[in-house]
Amino acid sequence: MGWAPGSIRVGCSGWQYKHWRGDFYPTSLPQSQWLEHYASVFDTVEINNSFYRLPEASTFSNWALRVPMRLVFAVKASRFLTHMKKLKDPEEPVERLFSRMRALGRHLGPVLYQLPPGWKADVSRLEHFLNVLPRDAHHVLEFRNPSWYTDEIYRLMARHNVSLCLHDMQGSATGRFRVGPIVYVRFHGPSGRYQGGYPSDRLGSWAEWLNGEAESGANVYAYFNNDVGGHAPRDAMTLRGMLKPAFGRVAEARVDDAREAGRRSVRADAVRRSALG
Repeated sequence: MGWAPGSIRVGCSGWQYKHWRGDFYPTSLPQSQWLEHYASVFDTVEINNSFYRLPEASTFSNWALRVPMRLVFAVKASRFLTHMKKLKDPEEPVERLFSRMRALGRHLGPVLYQLPPGWKADVSRLEHFLNVLPRDAHHVLEFRNPSWYTDEIYRLMARHNVSLCLHDMQGSATGRFRVGPIVYVRFHGPSGRYQGGYPSDRLGSWAEWLNGEAESGANVYAYFNNDVGGHAPRDAMTLRGMLKPAFGRVAEARVDDAREAGRRSVRADAVRRSALG
């Protein structure tokens, strides 16, 4: 079997931002149709609100029914697991997380675990946590305390096929290097504070590096979290336009959207009939 390049997916950290109305979303478009509009532009989205409150399985299922097959959801794990428990006794929270988000089916992408800035590296607790994680998913760790950036931690992650989240948050920003099987990047804003737009030269530099990673065979996921002022979707589209054509095309998949919309309608009708008994 021959070598094959990876893919690059670019999107935003969430889609339900009221201040995007009249900017990314047409003013006349009902909020109930924002996900469909988002999915017509991007092929991936990071579910960020799951960090604050883990949705029910029915919510994940509903999202899956509303989008074309090409759209992939990355899911951010609940802060109960990462911030309150700090990965201690992870068995039940991990089981609950996966029992719900598996309702996304084939739309389920990487799972992100963001650790708190005040928690310093704890190798033994991390190792226990990694041993608990299901092996049939892509897992990504985002560190907010620099004490985690050590070769020992990276080797441990690599042994468990867990990837490092690259990000530019002030005080804990990473460099550009891959740990684990995939590349996962979060753009928190040029100042690292969720606002402002990125200059084109900075995005161009990232595009060059991401192209190289995909050419080496890695799948890439990149999400813009600078939602204030609607910069996230604009920067995401700019970065995507800088990628090599083999990695940056999304529009060609839209030819199947009408057919897929029909399939989603059938699935939704089946769900409604089942609910009615």
